[in-house]
Amino acid sequence: MDATNSSCVLLLNLPPGALGGIDLLSFTTTPKFKGIKSLPRGWHFVFTSSTSDLSVRHGSWFQVKGPKDGHPEIFIKKWDASNEELIDETDPAEILRWRANLGSIWKEGLSPYRQSASDSSTVKEEKMVWKKLTEHITPSLLSRIIGNGPHKCQWSLTSASSAPQDLEHIPGLSSNEAVTELRKELTFPPIDLKRTWPEGATGRERTAAARDHTWALNDLIEHHCRGGDANELLGEMQFCFLMVLSLNNYSCLEQWKRMLSLLFTCKEAVIEHSELFVDAIATLKRQLECSTEAAEGGLFDLRDEGGSLLKSLLHKFKLGLAELDGEEKEDVEAELEELERYLSVEHGWRLDNDFLRKGMLELEDGEQVEMEVLGFEEEDESGEYAPTVVDLTAEELASLMGGRVGQVDEYAKQRKPRIDKDHEHNYDEHDSDDTL
Repeated sequence: MDATNSSCVLLLNLPPGALGGIDLLSFTTTPKFKGIKSLPRGWHFVFTSSTSDLSVRHGSWFQVKGPKDGHPEIFIKKWDASNEELIDETDPAEILRWRANLGSIWKEGLSPYRQSASDSSTVKEEKMVWKKLTEHITPSLLSRIIGNGPHKCQWSLTSASSAPQDLEHIPGLSSNEAVTELRKELTFPPIDLKRTWPEGATGRERTAAARDHTWALNDLIEHHCRGGDANELLGEMQFCFLMVLSLNNYSCLEQWKRMLSLLFTCKEAVIEHSELFVDAIATLKRQLECSTEAAEGGLFDLRDEGGSLLKSLLHKFKLGLAELDGEEKEDVEAELEELERYLSVEHGWRLDNDFLRKGMLELEDGEQVEMEVLGFEEEDESGEYAPTVVDLTAEELASLMGGRVGQVDEYAKQRKPRIDKDHEHNYDEHDSDDTL
């Protein structure tokens, strides 16, 4: 294959020993390195950093459509040493110059997308894995999350890029860096699991919506997915995961967890959007299969002490499926069984009705031993099952009691705080049975 019929990406001016990567591959650059050739059609993500340690990483998405009219498709990036960032080459003269000189660097300056392997089936499998990991990503999705850069077909971000709700929580990001990274702001749809009901919902409706987040999911699809296409949620789930995997992006990790926390706390939505849940579970399984490298960096940790959120979500989701009726849930159950089988074999997880709880028990002589206890049931008032106190307004309390605001005010006056003289314990209105 020569320079006339193969797509490539140029990564110029990278210092020797810098971190480089494309898709699921990472490497250390050499003095002769100028980029990567023989790119297959489809989505690709290149990333780099001035060093191979935990410095800020810069990356860019682009889509290869293939050579046109006998000319290779070229994407040109360059390292700006003064600002230490990867930027697009926008100078038309420089772009023409590199196109004209592509043949001179093709053999020794450009590395193949996949090095030759004795087993060609392995190469094909690796390409298929990446294709599956990006199958729901679209140009409109990237433009919505990242915004358009100098080239509308390329989208750039860094490991410090953040959604506003996560910006102040990024570990190690100073206030000056935070201001700098605002220009690389990520736009994620709002997911607030503390408010999963519509405006004007009654107390009973709020309770139902807090237990089953179907309304919140439908509202997200209707108002934040282009054309009400639920597959955009899958694309965002894929985007967030890959940005954690390649860039160690904290904000994307938080959004990935928020999306899983929404999807797997829905019940009735499984019947309404069964295909979405089948694809979401299959996507999660593929992501977990690729998460070993990220786990080494501490972002994805599927050990018992690190996977409690995901394990709890899947456990509760499985219990919810058992309560549903309808043929629509059968495919979802089958896909969940595949995921459960993988988690059981690879990580020793169990998603049945019993949880394994570990802890240290101190004996009478002071010796401490690690104990394992089975039987963590949903009724246990701990963790996500702990009771929640909700402050109600007078209007909400009136609606709940079936009375008027004036009646509730009068009721509240009659229930002034009192003091038990025997125990000197203060009681207030939150001690009443009316508190939800």
